[in-house]
Amino acid sequence: MKNQIDWIPLEMGAIRPSQGRTLAVMQVCGGSQSFNVVNTLRLLGRWMRMFTIPNQSSVPMAYKKFDDAGRMRPSAYYDRVVDVMEELFKITLLMRVRTDYLTNRYSERNEKALKAINRQIQKI
Repeated sequence: MKNQIDWIPLEMGAIRPSQGRTLAVMQVCGGSQSFNVVNTLRLLGRWMRMFTIPNQSSVPMAYKKFDDAGRMRPSAYYDRVVDVMEELFKITLLMRVRTDYLTNRYSERNEKALKAINRQIQKI
């Protein structure tokens, strides 16, 4: 996971490509539940300027939760995963129309203006 995050460009025209996206955090464990992973993913999402939904899910002993066809068996954990995905969908719809406003940052506007000035100077 960390390797994938490292390959995301830090910025594209002064804006992070992940900025303004919604994020759901879930984990699947081979053993007992540990919320260190979901807490760390929330932290990474914040540093990547993503809107992390309040709900999260953790499925312990995942090898017991799936059938031979690879589908998750009905359980409270299954319900929780569906709840998280529904919330991700709803919050994504709400945020989508407001992302430009919410991600419009003073420092990025200044950086963009400075780049535009430098391009004008280079033309001269």
